[in-house]
Amino acid sequence: MLFQKMMTDNIKVIKSDGQEIENLKASVQKKGIYLMQSDVLIEPRDIIQRMMTNGGHETFKVIDPGFHEAFHNIPAHYQMKVQKLGIPEAEKAIQSITYNISGVNARVNNNSTDNSTNTINTNQDVVEHIALLRKEIEKIVSSNRNKKDAMEVVDAIQEQFESGSPSKAVIKTLVSALPHTGSIASIGSFLISAING
Repeated sequence: MLFQKMMTDNIKVIKSDGQEIENLKASVQKKGIYLMQSDVLIEPRDIIQRMMTNGGHETFKVIDPGFHEAFHNIPAHYQMKVQKLGIPEAEKAIQSITYNISGVNARVNNNSTDNSTNTINTNQDVVEHIALLRKEIEKIVSSNRNKKDAMEVVDAIQEQFESGSPSKAVIKTLVSALPHTGSIASIGSFLISAING
C-alpha cells in the first residue's frame, strides 16, 4: 500500500489504435512514470498524458514500458522509460493515432473539417443474396414492365441495407411486393433474417 500512496498523478494512456484509458493513478518522475497496475497494457509508442490540477497537461511517449512481475510484497507494475514531448511533438503524436471505428458511415472528426468520403461495406452475404434476387427475377419474370417494377423493389431493398440501419418492417413489406415464387421467397426470408432486431 505504500506504493499506492506515491501514485498522486492522474494520467491517461492513448493507445496507437486510438483507445484511451483514463483516470489512472501514477507517479510521474523526471526519469520515468511508475504505474502500479497490471491490468493495463502499456506498449512502446503509447502516449501518456499527465493531467495537471491547473487544467494543463504534459505529454510523454513510451520508449520502454518496463513491466515488472509481482515480487514478494511488491505488486506487478510498470516502470516506464518515457520521452517528454513538447507541444508540437505532442500534437503530432496524437494526430498520428489510428482510430479503428466500425459501422456503416462511422467516422471520426477530431478538431478538423470533415471532407471525407465513406465507402459502405455491406455484409457480403447480403450483397450476394441481392445479386441472386436480381438473377431470379430476370429468369422468372417475363413481362418487361413487371420485371422493371420488381427490380425497383430490389433497388429499394439494397438502399435499405446500404443505409446502415435497415428497417425489418420496410424490408418485409418490400419482399412481400416481389413475385411469390419459391426461390424469391427463400432469398427474401434470408434478407429479412439478416437484419438484427
